[in-house]
Amino acid sequence: MIDSMAAIVRAAKAAGRKRIAVAAAQESSALEAVLDAWKNGIAEPLLIGDLAAIDELASQIGVDLSKFERFQAKDNAAAAAKAVELVRSGKADMVMKGMLDTAILLKAVLNKEAGLNAGRLVSHVAVMEVPTYHKLLFITDAAITIAPDIPAKLDIIANAVQAAAALGIQKPKVALLAAVEKVKWDKMPCTADAAIITQMNRRGQVKGCIVDGPLALDNAISAESARVKKIVSEVAGDADILVVPNLEAGNILYKSLVDLGQAKAAAIVMGASKPVVLTSRSDNAETKLASIALAALAS
Repeated sequence: MIDSMAAIVRAAKAAGRKRIAVAAAQESSALEAVLDAWKNGIAEPLLIGDLAAIDELASQIGVDLSKFERFQAKDNAAAAAKAVELVRSGKADMVMKGMLDTAILLKAVLNKEAGLNAGRLVSHVAVMEVPTYHKLLFITDAAITIAPDIPAKLDIIANAVQAAAALGIQKPKVALLAAVEKVKWDKMPCTADAAIITQMNRRGQVKGCIVDGPLALDNAISAESARVKKIVSEVAGDADILVVPNLEAGNILYKSLVDLGQAKAAAIVMGASKPVVLTSRSDNAETKLASIALAALAS
């Protein structure tokens, strides 16, 4: 059973190394992360970018890159395009961000002619091991979609359900978060969105999961809170996936759990034909390794 960050890493290791194309790999955080994944038997790095800068960086951190395939790219856009090309051609299983803006990488990923566009919105999916919760918790979207409408939320849910399936979670319980449980369509449009999507799920239009909302955070994760408020729901108190109303709410929730709640996290971008790893320089080594492991399982 995959119920922790350590279990995600173990599962990815057991599955064998997946090839990861690192765009603009001349960045210490990304290079160290992918090398850690290689040492753990999770990833086989394909390094793309300024090869002189990559070699200089490798010498600084004391690693030998001669065993890995490397590709010269004239600039960051070219590096992103090459990483995507390697995935499209089947030579890589996933893409990872190096020293380039997320927008440049996603532009290459979503290119209609040469990208990995799968016909739906891409979104950020975080998996969190929270000390006070009884199982892994998915949070989406905390990094990409600023103010999703109903069609965007349907794609966000589908992406998160796909990520959950990669961890063996079938029919995940999806809570559509808001500040209240009642629909207040005029002042809180997200509550109306939640009610509509919940009804769509009940009628079989949103598949592969059980959806309920609007639910406040306490009711989504606490069975006692749901009992006190007399909320009858399969999701309340036992949610697998928390869908936030907008990016600000998601970003605050994610960072609160990590920085104040001592949660462990892994995060990837889903919605393209293959997953994308967007690690940050501020992420610790455990988060980076778990994120690559999550992408390997989702690929």
